Amino acid sequence: MARTLDSQSSNRSSTLLGATTNKLIKYMEDKIEKIKEIVKEELSQCSAHGFDHVERVYNLAMKIAETEDIDLEVVKIAALLHDVGGKRETDDNTGKTDHASESAKMARPILESLNYPEDKIQHIQDCILSHRYRNEHKPKTKEAQLIFDADKIDALGAIGLARTFAWIGRNNAFIYKKVNTEEYINENLGGKIDGRIKDKTKHSAQINYETKVKHIVNLLHTKKGKEIGTERTKFFKDFLNRMEKEIRGEL
Repeated sequence: MARTLDSQSSNRSSTLLGATTNKLIKYMEDKIEKIKEIVKEELSQCSAHGFDHVERVYNLAMKIAETEDIDLEVVKIAALLHDVGGKRETDDNTGKTDHASESAKMARPILESLNYPEDKIQHIQDCILSHRYRNEHKPKTKEAQLIFDADKIDALGAIGLARTFAWIGRNNAFIYKKVNTEEYINENLGGKIDGRIKDKTKHSAQINYETKVKHIVNLLHTKKGKEIGTERTKFFKDFLNRMEKEIRGEL
């Protein structure tokens, strides 16, 4: 009889634990959905950092996370919020606004309103601040490194090419233009290979590859990210080589 009672008690405890866990998961998922809606609204008028990019970074972050021991909630939220301040940078013609910094600032009140603890808010802000390689904030935690990788990989491969040519059309730049890279860096990037572009109309897909794309894989942190980045970089370069042959009439 005692064993039967113990068994019934254990079953009830397991049921209660399962119900509590499901409620907690639902609560966390609801907050993620609220963040998604906020980001969609903020980026609805942003040409440079749209929600489609955010979704790709989020999906890729989830893929890389399968091979890493990380705080998945931090990664999910940071992936969603990493570009939430993108419109502020786009709207600033002076080029002084850093969307990573703005996104980190904007993330705090959003997360506070959803009752996230202070330590988690700070961790998420750090992931957001360090996702951009053109600033002094470098990713130190595994979560920050994962977000960095997922964001950078979106500049590679087929989607990277699509984004490059969309940027070229938006800024009246060149579909095809090869230059002396060192001279270009000094003239249009402020003397630094990762400097901001001064005159966007002078840029091109080939210059983008030489000054940014081919270097990205060496900046990645995760093993999975490097694997994906290597394959996508090759695809990007192969496409440019094919395009050059077509432009020259060789194909």
